[in-house]
Amino acid sequence: MYRHSHCEGFQQDPTAQELGLAGPEGGLGPLEQLVAWMRKRSLFVLAFGTGCGAIEMRPLMTSRFDAERFGIVNAATPRQADVLVISGYLAIKTLKRVIRSYEQMQEPKYVIALGSCTINGGMYWDSYNTVKQVDRYLPVDMYINGCMPRPEALIEGFVALQGRIARGEPAGYQRYREQIDWYKANQRRVLGDNMLPDYTYDWYHAGGIA
Repeated sequence: MYRHSHCEGFQQDPTAQELGLAGPEGGLGPLEQLVAWMRKRSLFVLAFGTGCGAIEMRPLMTSRFDAERFGIVNAATPRQADVLVISGYLAIKTLKRVIRSYEQMQEPKYVIALGSCTINGGMYWDSYNTVKQVDRYLPVDMYINGCMPRPEALIEGFVALQGRIARGEPAGYQRYREQIDWYKANQRRVLGDNMLPDYTYDWYHAGGIA
C-alpha cells in the first residue's frame, strides 16, 4: 500500500509483519520484568524543542504537573536521553537535525510525536517546507493528537508509553534498525544531498558494531 504525501516516489510501506508490530510471544521473565520496570520509571527526555508544541513541555516539569513523579526528567544531550519528543511541525531543515539527534541516542530509545502537525502537517499541511507523516522518516512509538495537546495529554502519552515498555512490546528503534533502507530512502528523497554522513548508515548495516 502507498500513502499520499507532499513528496512523490516514496518506497512501498513495510507490512505490519515486517515492522515487527506483532506483540511478543509469551510473557516476560522475572529479570526482564524488573529491567522493564526500571526502564519505564527512568525516562530521560531530550531537551530539544522542535516546534511550537515545545511550549507545553515547560509546565510538565513544574510543581503543578510534576512529571518527575512518573520518572520523567529532562536530559541535556542525545547521548543521555531515552525519549525524543517531536513537539509539533517539522521543517525540512529541522528534520535533518532531528534525525541526527535521534541517531545519537543510545538504544533503547523512543519517539513521541506531539500534536496534529506530526501526523498530517496540521495547519501547515499545504506548505512546501512542512514535513508531513513524520513516521516515514523516524519511527514513532506514541502519538499525542491535538493542537496543541495540554500537559495532561502529554502525561497520558508518557504513561501509555511506559505501559508498552513494561509489557516488552517491540519499540520503534528496533523497526528503524530492521527497516533502515526504507527510512533512509524516504529521508534521501526529502533531504537530497544534505543527507547525513554515510558512516551512520553503514553503522546500521554493520549491526550497530562500530
